[in-house]
Amino acid sequence: MNSLLAPLKALSFIGRESVTLPIEPRPATPNYRGFHVNDWKKCIGCGTCRTICDNHAISMIDIEDLPSDPIKGVKPRRPAVDYGRCCWCALCVDICPTGSLALSREYVHIDFDLDSFFFLPDENGMHGLGFETGWAKSNDSDLLDLKRQDMPELGPEQRLDSYAEIVHGFDDQTALLESSRCIQCNLCHDACPTHMHAPEYIRAIWAGEMEEAVRQIYRTNPLANICGRICTHRCETACSIGRRGEPISIRWLKRYAMDKVSHERIKEIALEGKETGKKSQKIAIVGSGPAGLTCAYDLARQGYTVTIFESLAQPGGMMRYGIPEYRLPYDKIDEDIDVIQAMGVDIRCNTPIGHELTMAEVEKDYDATLIATGLHGGRSTRIPGTVHPKVYSAIDLLRKMTLKEKIEVTPNIAVIGGGNVAFDIARSLARSQRSQFGEVNITVVALEARDSMLADESEVIEANEEGIQFLASRGPRCCVVKEGTLSGLETVHCLSIFDEEGRFHPSYDDSDVMFHEADMVVEAIGQAPQIEFLGKELIERLKWDKRGCPIINADGRTSETWLWAAGDMVKGPDVIHAIAAGHRVASNIHQHLTSTKEE
Repeated sequence: MNSLLAPLKALSFIGRESVTLPIEPRPATPNYRGFHVNDWKKCIGCGTCRTICDNHAISMIDIEDLPSDPIKGVKPRRPAVDYGRCCWCALCVDICPTGSLALSREYVHIDFDLDSFFFLPDENGMHGLGFETGWAKSNDSDLLDLKRQDMPELGPEQRLDSYAEIVHGFDDQTALLESSRCIQCNLCHDACPTHMHAPEYIRAIWAGEMEEAVRQIYRTNPLANICGRICTHRCETACSIGRRGEPISIRWLKRYAMDKVSHERIKEIALEGKETGKKSQKIAIVGSGPAGLTCAYDLARQGYTVTIFESLAQPGGMMRYGIPEYRLPYDKIDEDIDVIQAMGVDIRCNTPIGHELTMAEVEKDYDATLIATGLHGGRSTRIPGTVHPKVYSAIDLLRKMTLKEKIEVTPNIAVIGGGNVAFDIARSLARSQRSQFGEVNITVVALEARDSMLADESEVIEANEEGIQFLASRGPRCCVVKEGTLSGLETVHCLSIFDEEGRFHPSYDDSDVMFHEADMVVEAIGQAPQIEFLGKELIERLKWDKRGCPIINADGRTSETWLWAAGDMVKGPDVIHAIAAGHRVASNIHQHLTSTKEE
């Protein structure tokens, strides 16, 4: 009987409120893992949250109105969460390089529309109700290693007594620890002018696969030994780890991989992609700097006959004749160039164009020509007193040092300029001063304020350690010459460098004047192209900009259909940008010659 009447018990629930009706949610605990919130001002769109999510619950969505800046490591996209997949583990919050992600205390969402469970979080939360933050990144622990490994270097006393390479390089354990910091966000790839596959070669280093690391490096950079030492490494500025900590040592890891693999094996790896067939067209390249070498490497790899004409005794351009050996050992330049020659490139040194061989003859004998002669001429401030035998160009002095020519160093030297070249020559002269006089007495003056220096920070710090005095926000007023003898440099306080329209127009405080005793002054304020080798007729045919550089299109082509230009003489000076320009020109020359042949 009871079993027959049991169903009637359901009638007792008539009139009662169903538990499925909306109820007041319970307050969440302070560390509750509710729906995501994302501070869009902090978020850089790196996608690390998506990478760590094992449930594939996070997608990166492109947002049309967001700013994009590859150089600074900012992408116009934000993470969206699929709550049908999310398990609220909060790893996305814990790994976030910028700390933009958090989980709120909001946890109720009821909707029959399944698409509403795919949500693009912002700082207002799921329903825009402004719930308090629940789970957030801990200040006591971190999934990320925010401190980079120290690079061992020679001390100041050891440095001043020789031109030995200052940076020792990572050992195996240090490289492993540094490579393990990388989260493979790929922002460095986007920031690099050559779009190097840094995440791939860093991962290969972490896995102990050095040959694979070299293989990844050579996908986009045939001058890896050089860039592993003197690249401006703007990729590290974009590194997401640098948002809260210190960026990955991407440049030093590149150097480590190259140093670990034998030179002969590196050549074999570089030649793996070389085309076996030989094309009939010939390409001439004038200048053996980074742009010319890269273009030659790419075209020779595709089977073209490539000849480089170099006016100086050895190839390398400003990399060899403008950078001191303590920063870039010459044997490492030779190793990179040897790989390029192994690719089949013919480099003819001591062969200046414009003498026995003219550009007209080059045009006639070759199917395409690239001029990549760099900036071998020094610019002058043209202040009073600069036309004096004891006032020098930094570029000329650096070239003489490479050629082992004698330079008469004096006890008191002033250097004008705030870039790497200024510090290169100051530090090189400091070594000579110390050798001859037993002490260093060099002053570097620059227009720029200390926090906006053009030189690498490491250059400024190391120069100071070596006894070089640096004065920021000082503009040269005149070289003081008394009865034909140079006695010093007069400077004035610089208030600003550019005018309101961004043009170079320094303004000074004439009441703040300083005298710097100097019997030798070196100008290092910039470089200029030397174009005389082109010949008067070609110079008149080409189009030039205000800086005296040839005008080119996006592919590096000049107004002459057979002639391209790249590197420092067009846009520089910077090795990695010159390499990128070399790639672009090689691609366009190949496209041009292929289409011409088809016609």
